[in-house]
Amino acid sequence: MPLDQLRQFLARMQDEPALRARVLAAATADDVAQIAAGVGYSFSGDELLRFSGQKVGRVTVSKKDLPGEYN
Repeated sequence: MPLDQLRQFLARMQDEPALRARVLAAATADDVAQIAAGVGYSFSGDELLRFSGQKVGRVTVSKKDLPGEYN
């Protein structure tokens, strides 16, 4: 149930400023997935990217466009 894990992680993130700061500083979706794994949630960076544009509570998932990135 990776999407359930993702939703639970996003809900937790909105209540924990330190966790939110770590996620916002992450460079890639895989980095965010690793942060989540470190606090007990299991989903992949790809699953997070597919969730882009959706909202859980006060958190909206959005993909950052980085300079030099190929689309």
